[in-house]
Amino acid sequence: MTKRFPTPKGRLTAGRSLAELTWLRVGGPADWLFQPADVEDLATFLRELDPAVAVFSMGVGSNLIVRDGGLSAVVIRMGRGFNAITVEGNRVTAGAAALDAHVARRAAEAGVDLTFLRTIPGAVGGAVRMNAGCYGSYVADHFVEAQAVTRAGEVVTLDADDLNFRYRQTDLPEGCVITQATFEGVSGDPEELAARMDAQLKKRDETQPTKDRTAGSTFRNPAGFSSTGRADDAHDLKAWKVIDDAGMRGATLGGAQMSPMHSNFLVNTGGATAADLEGLGEEVRKKVFQHSGIELVWEIMRVGKPAPE
Repeated sequence: MTKRFPTPKGRLTAGRSLAELTWLRVGGPADWLFQPADVEDLATFLRELDPAVAVFSMGVGSNLIVRDGGLSAVVIRMGRGFNAITVEGNRVTAGAAALDAHVARRAAEAGVDLTFLRTIPGAVGGAVRMNAGCYGSYVADHFVEAQAVTRAGEVVTLDADDLNFRYRQTDLPEGCVITQATFEGVSGDPEELAARMDAQLKKRDETQPTKDRTAGSTFRNPAGFSSTGRADDAHDLKAWKVIDDAGMRGATLGGAQMSPMHSNFLVNTGGATAADLEGLGEEVRKKVFQHSGIELVWEIMRVGKPAPE
């Protein structure tokens, strides 16, 4: 490696395509993809990495569009060294790479109610960063603390005040990588919790295009929310409704489509580029604003640079 790039225990790959690592299957390459072996490996790498080199922490790519020109950064993606799940009493600690669904199931088996995580796509690191939520519960409601590594390579513990949870966002410092998080849930009967999750999955499959290439909800709901992310029912308004009202259900651009099944889901119908997907999303935002004066905010993260002209 050059002076700018330390030699890690984990895997460091140049020019790695990111398209196959995202649920939408689009996007160009990262300058480098780093898969750390463990927390110590990650901390040492970041500490020794040239501060001028940008880093981007990526989960399982469930809520992400990487633009067609790729990403000029070291993309950090955690794997097996970061997917452990442990339960002590009513507290569940999970590595950043542990899938939300797996955490919900493991907690339920131990009689801890974190069932809201069952239908959330993605992994724990992204769930904390985005204050993910479903069925009226949010990460902020159950969060105890998180371990993270700063851009300077320091291992730190973050509490709720550090993250300042809000609807679909936190104040995670730039370049800071979450490595694990601890949640607390109330006690419940394992069989009842399992039945609740089965019902949630059935409802999701009946109302969302789960068999298509999507990245979950495209836009945040344009509603009032409390500091923890709870919806203010008096002002509750759904993104799919304002998209429908603007006549954009089923709208297409290239290989991209707003799902006819659920109009707040952006779908790669096959052969879509990142430009198709982002362009259609922007067209939806424009039409909604023209129709209702509501400015939709992207929930899907979009990173990287467009393809060269």
